[in-house]
Amino acid sequence: MSPLVTPPNLQRSDRHRDRARMLISCPDRPGIVAGVSQFLSKHGANIVQSDQYTMDPQGGLFFIRLEFDLPELEKQLDGLKKDFSETTAREFSMNWRVTQAGRKQRLAIFVSKEDHCLLELLWQWKSGDLYADIAMVISNHPDMRETVESFGIPYHHIPVTADTKREAEVKQIELAKDVDTIVLARYMQIISPSFIEHFPNRIINIHHSFLPAFVGGKPYAQAYDRGVKIIGATAHYVTEELDGGPIIEQDVQRVSHRDNVEALKRIGRHIERIVLARAVAWHAEDRILTHQNKTVVFN
Repeated sequence: MSPLVTPPNLQRSDRHRDRARMLISCPDRPGIVAGVSQFLSKHGANIVQSDQYTMDPQGGLFFIRLEFDLPELEKQLDGLKKDFSETTAREFSMNWRVTQAGRKQRLAIFVSKEDHCLLELLWQWKSGDLYADIAMVISNHPDMRETVESFGIPYHHIPVTADTKREAEVKQIELAKDVDTIVLARYMQIISPSFIEHFPNRIINIHHSFLPAFVGGKPYAQAYDRGVKIIGATAHYVTEELDGGPIIEQDVQRVSHRDNVEALKRIGRHIERIVLARAVAWHAEDRILTHQNKTVVFN
């Protein structure tokens, strides 16, 4: 195995050592922004970025994402969380979380035989565009081992058959127990409900179709048979409903009757890798809030 490559984004941990992110959803009412701002000001924090969205000013939900700097964040964070929980969060009935911007998420990437989405993530990680740690790659095939290990990343080959699926998932869960997020980079196996329970809203899949059209297998063949004029890809969180989880990102490209199934696949691979990389980056930077089966993405 090659020595671990240290990507340039490691330096961001130092620059953002005292920066935190706060994500909030709560019933919309007057005073939310003022309440949060006053709380942070009282604790000596300086807000450096703020995004907000309301679903419906008359009784809907309100979403807000803040980034703030707080001197000696590591020492003050637990006390700030406790105080916020007992005051502002309680007053406005908030669902909320605070994360440290300097702490990189640990990712486990699952892949089968197609490498385009995996390679895009590896390239973006190495260049510093993906602010995360790729802790491991897990595959049901051995094909990608040499490529992955050339980046200094551990590769785990766990074969999966109908008879060994449960045993394989037990091994996968044990390997990934300390990661923050699982990325299915064209991993061509259906994830079981028991696996999903271990990682709620922490499994991101790329579906090679513009959902909700063409759910399931062979979407490009389905698209060709229907004579579509636009194809696309969808990155979404994984739920028990096949290809039905909250959508994070989508993109499309125009095609014509001249494009056969192979041409659609080639065009689709380009869309897939870009869409998945965007979704993973936004998730890693805490830019996504989920509500029921929808997402609010502050990108």
